[in-house]
Amino acid sequence: MITTVRDYLAAHRRAKDAFPGVLLLVVSVFASMAGPSGWHGPRAAPVVWTAAACAPLVWRSRAPVLVTVAVASVEVVHLAPAPGQPLVPGASLIALYTLASRLPRRRAWVIGLVVTVALTVALAASRSDEVFAAGTLASFDLLVLAVALGDLTRSRRAHLAALSKRAEQAERTRDDEAARRVTAERVRIARDLHDVVAHHITLVNAQAGVAQHLVRTDAEAAYQALGQLKDNSRAALDELRATVGLLRQDDDVSEPRTPAPTLADLDDLAASFVHTGLPVQVTITGALRPAYPSIELAAYRITQEALTNTAKHAGPGATARVHLDYGDTALRVEITDTGNGVRAADMAATDGHGLIGMRERAAAFGGTLTAGPGRGGGFRVVAELPLPQDPGDAR
Repeated sequence: MITTVRDYLAAHRRAKDAFPGVLLLVVSVFASMAGPSGWHGPRAAPVVWTAAACAPLVWRSRAPVLVTVAVASVEVVHLAPAPGQPLVPGASLIALYTLASRLPRRRAWVIGLVVTVALTVALAASRSDEVFAAGTLASFDLLVLAVALGDLTRSRRAHLAALSKRAEQAERTRDDEAARRVTAERVRIARDLHDVVAHHITLVNAQAGVAQHLVRTDAEAAYQALGQLKDNSRAALDELRATVGLLRQDDDVSEPRTPAPTLADLDDLAASFVHTGLPVQVTITGALRPAYPSIELAAYRITQEALTNTAKHAGPGATARVHLDYGDTALRVEITDTGNGVRAADMAATDGHGLIGMRERAAAFGGTLTAGPGRGGGFRVVAELPLPQDPGDAR
């Protein structure tokens, strides 16, 4: 029953506003039946005055100031011909509570205190008491308490609204962050796939060409080239399996994955290009320091992509050099080649997906990457990646 009434009042604003006045009117009927000598029939005058004071409460949420003034005016007029009135005007208590719960704090207290003083003076006059008599002050306190309770309700409502707004904002932020992470992971996986496929397919293509050239003149060399082609294709499949394995769900059957390559694998990377006719020299300067595994992977992939581009575009007879320089705060990775100038100019102008991916890898860690024609010809890629200030944090 209580739940039904609550739901009905929540759905009907006018009924909700009138409900306290109806209860007050019922109370006034029973109050008018009580007397010093016992119970008697209800007296019409107090019930009619109470009904008149409660009538404006139907609009208390829509116009709290006008309703408070109207209710207070009716009750002041009622108190004049009713000397010895023992009760605090109940309709004014409801109106003052609504006023303070709807209006800003300063305005509500100014209006509420003015109405409270007016009602207190009218009560004192109707009882022939002094304004500072105990009974009059008690009535004043009740009226002020109604304003305070209304102000507390307004503050609580504002606090709950702020909490709800923050929760909604946090939910939106969480959704946006999740979407951003998904996008970043998708881009990272696409970049890894591009690097792996471009690198190994380039090697396979070059070794297939070597084998085709040697098959009629040097069967042994052709056999070795085919063996290297087989090894590189297997390595490509292993890396593709490891990369695509990141897309598996938790309940998928897990398969072994090869460890992520690091800078310690650069010699093997360089050796894989030598078999395609591209000599690669790796040099290291500075105090060798460990980097974060993710940064080492980024440096490895940048080097791999740069050498793959060299193998594809530099032309016959080109050589490449990879130089790692460990500075105080950054690792500098420089890849240069002796390819033809036309290839270098074309690469700088087109700025293919490989270069974009290398720049994104460097930028992801707060680093930088530049690429363009070398000083003496060929092509030059320079990446600077931050190193941890505390070497112990890298591992």
